[in-house]
Amino acid sequence: MRLPAVTLSATNGESITLDDSEGRLVIYCYPMTGQPNVALPDGWDQIPGARGCTPQSCSYRDHYQELKALGAKVIGLSVQTPEYQKEMAERLHLPFPIVSDENYQFQKALNMPTFVAAGMTLLKRVTLIANHGVIEAVHYPIFPSDSDAAWVISYLRRQLA
Repeated sequence: MRLPAVTLSATNGESITLDDSEGRLVIYCYPMTGQPNVALPDGWDQIPGARGCTPQSCSYRDHYQELKALGAKVIGLSVQTPEYQKEMAERLHLPFPIVSDENYQFQKALNMPTFVAAGMTLLKRVTLIANHGVIEAVHYPIFPSDSDAAWVISYLRRQLA
């Protein structure tokens, strides 16, 4: 299946059209990241798969050079606003863009799984690997969240072997 021709705002100030990527593109979708000194929604820790967005993003940051060496671009994606995401991307020193699907264009186009917490409809944790705009691998469910980047690296190595 092709990635949808959806253009989303990114933390680097650019608009990124997801189906317009040359080579391999890793899109890791996550529910939401917390903010310092702001409580997570009530019951957050009891929702399977909700917790772990920051460790997942940090794992991609820590493995970024290896992913790049394997020919992959990385994008994080959530339904949080670009402003909300920008704080997180700067705080965590992420070397790749995070895009906002705040209007659920990407989610609806691919019928991505969601859940509701504190009145917010959030994406479940799913990672897509696309090659020239065509989805070739899906990682779901993802647990623990910080194992996702290692799964992607293993997949990419097998493709290059």
